[in-house]
This record gives sequence, C-alpha cells and structure tokens, in this order.
Amino acid sequence: MIQTLKNTLADLCLVSSEKYKDRPAFTMISGGKITRRVTYAQMGLRSRQIGNLLNRLGVVRDEKVLLFSENCPEWPLAYFGIAFAGAVSVPLLTGFCAEQVQNIINHSQISAICLSRAAEEKQKLSSYGLPLIFIDSVSGDEISVSVNGEQRRMTLNADTGAAYHQRGPDELATIIYTSGTQGNSKGVMLTGANLISSALSSLDFVKIYPSDRLLSVLPLAHTYECSLGLLTPLLCGASIAYLEKPPSPSVLLEAAGILRPTAMITVPLLIEKIYRSAIAPKLRKSRLYKFPVTRSLAVFFAGRKLISALGGRIRFFGIGGAPLSPDVEKFLYRAGFPYSTGYGLTEASPFVAGNTPRRFQPGSGVRAPHGVKVRIAAGGAGEGEGEIQIRGPNVMMGYYRDGERTAEAFTSDSWLRTGDLGSIDKKGRLHIRGRLKALILGPSGENIYPEEIEGILGSSRLVEDALVYSGEKGELVALVRLSEAAKAAAGAIEHALEDLRSWANKKLASFSRLSRIEIKNEPFEKTPTMKIKRYLYD
Repeated sequence: MIQTLKNTLADLCLVSSEKYKDRPAFTMISGGKITRRVTYAQMGLRSRQIGNLLNRLGVVRDEKVLLFSENCPEWPLAYFGIAFAGAVSVPLLTGFCAEQVQNIINHSQISAICLSRAAEEKQKLSSYGLPLIFIDSVSGDEISVSVNGEQRRMTLNADTGAAYHQRGPDELATIIYTSGTQGNSKGVMLTGANLISSALSSLDFVKIYPSDRLLSVLPLAHTYECSLGLLTPLLCGASIAYLEKPPSPSVLLEAAGILRPTAMITVPLLIEKIYRSAIAPKLRKSRLYKFPVTRSLAVFFAGRKLISALGGRIRFFGIGGAPLSPDVEKFLYRAGFPYSTGYGLTEASPFVAGNTPRRFQPGSGVRAPHGVKVRIAAGGAGEGEGEIQIRGPNVMMGYYRDGERTAEAFTSDSWLRTGDLGSIDKKGRLHIRGRLKALILGPSGENIYPEEIEGILGSSRLVEDALVYSGEKGELVALVRLSEAAKAAAGAIEHALEDLRSWANKKLASFSRLSRIEIKNEPFEKTPTMKIKRYLYD
C-alpha cells in the first residue's frame, strides 16, 4: 500500500502510478470479454495529459469541471486529470434529468465538461457553450474536444514533466450532488484529505492486495463507489473492471464469470435479487433443506454455489448504502459467505462504520474505524436511541453555496448531524434504526420504523419493493410492487395480499401492524444506492 504524503487526489494518482507501473489499473467488460486495459503507468500519464489539456482550454485553478459519463476506464483518468489541472471535479450521475443537469451546471458554476459520447447524445451538453472533452475518444495521442460548438481533435501533451497545479489536502477537491431519499439535491464539498482518509479507514476492516481484482457495479459519480471502489483499490495496487451494461443480476453474474473477481462492493438490492431468484428457490427444493438435521449442510452448499456463480474467488463482498434484508443476511452468515456490512453517507466521504468479514454476527452492529468518532444525540426517539452524529477527518466542508443548510447540518460543537436514528451498545457498536424523517409516531406515541416493516415485507417471495407510510387517519399502509412470482398468480392476488399482511403482522409489534397493502404497478424511483425516494410517495 502507498503512503501519500500530501493527501491529495493528484498525489495519490502520481504515487500509485509510479509504485505499481505496469500492473493493470482499469479494464472494461464488453461483448463477453475484457477490453480497454489501462496500466497504472498509463493512468498517471493520461491523467496529467488531461489536466494539461484542461489548462490549455482555459480552465484555471479553483474552477469547476463537470464529469458526466457512465462507468468506464476513462472516468478515473478524467477525475484525476481535473485534480492535476488544479480544478474542482463535479461528478454527476447520468440518471439526472435535463432540468437537474442544468440546475447543477448553473449552481456549481461549471467552466468545462469531461463527458462520454453517449452522455452527450443523451443530454446535448454542447448547448451550454462550454469546452467539452470527450473522454472516450482517445486515439493515439489525440482526443476529440468541442470549443464554441466546433468539434476538433487536439493533441494530448506528452510532456510528463509539465507542471501541474494540484490542490492542498484541505482545499475543496470535489462537489458531489446527492440524490437522496428526501429530495433537495445538495452539493457536498469534500477535500482530498476527506476522501483519502475515508479510503484508508476502510482498510481497517479488509486488506486489499495488488493481486486483487474488483468488479465495479455502482456509479462512480456516487461517493460510495468513488471512495471505496476506486481510491481504496488504487492505494493498494489492485485492478478494477467496469461493466458496459447496467448491473442487473444476469449481467453481474456473466461479468463475474469472465473476470473472476476477488472483491466487490455493492448495495443490498443486487445480492437480494440474486438470492431470491437464483438461490432460494433451489434451496427450498433441496432434500437436505427439508430436514432440520441436514438443513445447515444445504445452506453451506448453497453458499458455495453463490461463490461459484460470482467467479469462485470472492474473498470480500461489501454491502452498504441501505439496510440488508434480515432473511438474506441470515443466509449469507449461515452459508459462510465472505460478506461485510457498512454504514456511511456522502457527507462523510462516505465511510463511517463497518465490519470485518466473518468476524461479526447478523444484528451485532458496526464499529467506527480509527479516527472517526460517533455519538448519539441525547433525547432521542427511545431509550438509548437518538440521532447519529459523527466527527472525523472524513467529514465534509459543507454544502456548496448553501450556508443555511450547512449550518443546519452541524451541531453547535461541530459534530455532523447524519439524520439517521441509532444507538450504541455496551461493546461500542453502532446500530442503525432508520431515517429520522421517516420515523412514524404510533397512536400512543410509539416509535415506528418503516424500514423495519419494509424489510419484513421484502423477505416475501411476493414482494419486489415496499414502502410503508402513515395514512390520512394515522393507519399504517404498505405500498408494494409485486414480484414476478406474485404476478404469475394474478387470479388469487387479493387473497395472497391478505395472507401477506397477516404474515407480516405476526412478526410486528401491535402498534406497528399494517392496516392494508396497496399495489404499485410502476417501479419505484430510487437513488443510486437503490433506496426508494420516499419524498415522492409519502
């Protein structure tokens, strides 16, 4: 692992490219094979060339550069290139609509745009009159750019000794615009020290080696993937492969068979879908599973099959971004699958707490790494519960051009308010209950956590997604999107829903029981980490 002395993105890129040189850094899985290989040495060269190009196009220190592209090997080259130019990167999710893109370009005061040709085709960003660099158009030492609406080829400066204008460790390095469950997109300001401290702290829980191969499935514009899925592996000389297609379970399993990754980080939804569609049905039919004395053996064999389906070499499978369904976690634990859960948020770069694979039990909570402090605000929702607040080198500077919301995000003694409810047990482990704004008060003032009810519903074969809210009369209502299995039994759906409600209510406290279940035909709109945008439905 490298030790970056300056804690800047440019320095991380420079030092890792010199240390790991000819080792593979990035690849693409396309057309059933591995393509577009980039070594660490090439990463360092291309990143500095892009930084030099941005300066030649008029981008100066402190200016903002939009990074708008699907995941690909060129994305990190542009990300570090922006840092070498002395500019501030503004990575943007390609799922943002045209109006959101326009608002963010205006709000963040963008001076240039690094983008893919597919992103330009989708959003027509040339209409903004800003210099465009098409990051996936490199041929030899030339790249396509657009200046004043005119496209042309420009030479990438081969002078690797050219000066670059990296930013200080405590200066603004990137602005991440969130797309959260409560709406109101905000520009989170993170420094190089924030990001690198978060990447380093994850190594408290899992070691990454130069021989490791990571399969990337989450958008790089989300800080979860950018920090833990990009910066952490680069600190250790590992290689990262990107997917040409969106990461559905079938695409993911095919890519895993090709790459045979040793590590992945993902969100619960992907592993839950794989378990419920490919593992659980076969497990329930297994003769070994039908008898209590041999059930654990059946689960173990199912776990081996899951590891085999993911290429056979997985030794670390990180899960974060949302709660993992209890039934799926129970299976993963009993099967000996090398998974680990974590907790974080964009404002914390994002890592706050996690677990070491196989060294924890389901429901035992997560612990903060060295240097990150966690506390529970007094006067919380229940005994020992309250808002989770944190302090550490991973905590953001604030929200860009939004002093009011920045002030609201911090306590008077400078702790970050996460907006999440939780508690800390006697062993110092953190337990997360749900979002503070999602909390529902029962008829007698009881605290009802909709995420827990949604987790129970989600463990049913009938349910694809669920959202629980309080009705007009204070009753609890579940809005449910049915699974394919439920749709196949459409003739008996009303009876099935009533059985589902009765089954779920038996697992819930009396004040948390559902009054009714309603069907949602269209998919829920979700965040990049696959959490339902609650504000659209409550």
